[in-house]
Amino acid sequence: MVPGEAPPPGPGSPRGSAAAEAVAARKQRAFARRKAFSLFVKAKEVPAAARCPAGGEGVRWRCCRQAFEELSGIHRHVALQHAGDIGQQAGLTDAGQQAGLTAKQAAAEVSPSSGPAPAGNAHGLNGHSRSSPEISYTLPDTSHVSCDDLTSKVGEVLLYYCYCEVKDPEKLCAWQKALCQHLHLTGKVRVASEGINGTVGGSKVATSLYIEVMLSQPLFKDILCQEDFKSSAGGAHCFPDLRVGVFKEIVPMGIDPKIVSYKETGIHLSPQEFHREVEQYLSQASQGQSDTILLDCRNFYESKIGHFQGCLAPDIRKFSYFPSYVDENVELFKDKRVLMYCTGGIRCERGSAYLRSKAVCREVYQLKGGIHKYLEEFPDGFYRGKLFVFDDRYAICSNEDVISACRYCGTLWDQYKLCSSQHCRQLVLTCPSCRSKGLTACCPVCQEKELKVTSRASGQTLKEECECTRRRPRVPIEHVSRRTLDAGKD
Repeated sequence: MVPGEAPPPGPGSPRGSAAAEAVAARKQRAFARRKAFSLFVKAKEVPAAARCPAGGEGVRWRCCRQAFEELSGIHRHVALQHAGDIGQQAGLTDAGQQAGLTAKQAAAEVSPSSGPAPAGNAHGLNGHSRSSPEISYTLPDTSHVSCDDLTSKVGEVLLYYCYCEVKDPEKLCAWQKALCQHLHLTGKVRVASEGINGTVGGSKVATSLYIEVMLSQPLFKDILCQEDFKSSAGGAHCFPDLRVGVFKEIVPMGIDPKIVSYKETGIHLSPQEFHREVEQYLSQASQGQSDTILLDCRNFYESKIGHFQGCLAPDIRKFSYFPSYVDENVELFKDKRVLMYCTGGIRCERGSAYLRSKAVCREVYQLKGGIHKYLEEFPDGFYRGKLFVFDDRYAICSNEDVISACRYCGTLWDQYKLCSSQHCRQLVLTCPSCRSKGLTACCPVCQEKELKVTSRASGQTLKEECECTRRRPRVPIEHVSRRTLDAGKD
């Protein structure tokens, strides 16, 4: 050994131990990444029952609205498009399960730009006032759950929302994305300073863990409860991917939440109370004596395949048109009792607040939990037809009624498909017989354009207005006399 030179690190020296630990850590990260990659690909599998029934396997994976038949294809897509997701998931799941990752460390993994969490902060959140609930970044322990149980295609779709004050929507969004990826959930989650709104799909094990973690989140304590989660048969395959983002509103009405707040909402009625109100309304309406309006807050294509008997269903295409609809028809609501409903209740929260702000109604009520909760208790009640949902199922049913018809031949039909024209994203009701004849577009204009090239040079498709949207008034004006005559009819 040269005089003055430090001896080489031995196996038991601090430097040797550090090097060995570094190698072990690298191997652990590589293993975690491979595992995360494998689980991500598995979550994109198409159920065997949904594959091509004849002539081979057909489409075996779906991701980002693309279909893949070969394993190499989905592997290449995930490697190119989801490297960040894989890295984040691998870091969170492996560190959380194998290295005992604390909530504070998980926060740093989820939001590295936020810097290290301050000492003494159990949840790793910086910048919140003491009076505001802090965000917990805890992820559930899934070490006791098998991969098959966590990614099972037999599962459910959850629908929920929670209005509450969120000081840092970006951090809540990051945690929510990490949580969904950790549990292999797909779907859509909107986060804003006014709360959170989500619909996610996955295995029953995954959705149960998701609910458990959401209910333990300090931010939602004493606000969100078990019954606020609406569930229906489905799974991760009901959505093309996972989308989590920060928005100004958790439901897009187009009005600043500071101007029309969820805090000014109407009176909530339980499904039982709402059922009794509708029963009384229909009885009085049949005798021409009703002072009540049963108002559907959803879009026209939703109420078209299912609605409450005797309702007023605005012919609007987006919920952001609802305020204008109220403004244009404000006289219709003067001195009326209004019973409002929507899919899960969230649109009624802001919609009823806006209606109340006009100070013309005697009373404004809304169905708590929406149609979803009503059908759980009254599957054969006053709601007839299907319940439209915003995922690849398009609708769920609780009764056998079909109240809509094929766009072309008029036969009873209520199963939506996307217009076959590439430039249009409208939904169309066309029965199997008409589809077999090539009638697969939403209108003659689209049917004709389907045969033409409507793509830009870049490969992006044009989105044009078709006959369906052009002929529909953006905000329809109701006629009170006609409404009175039609009261109580299906």
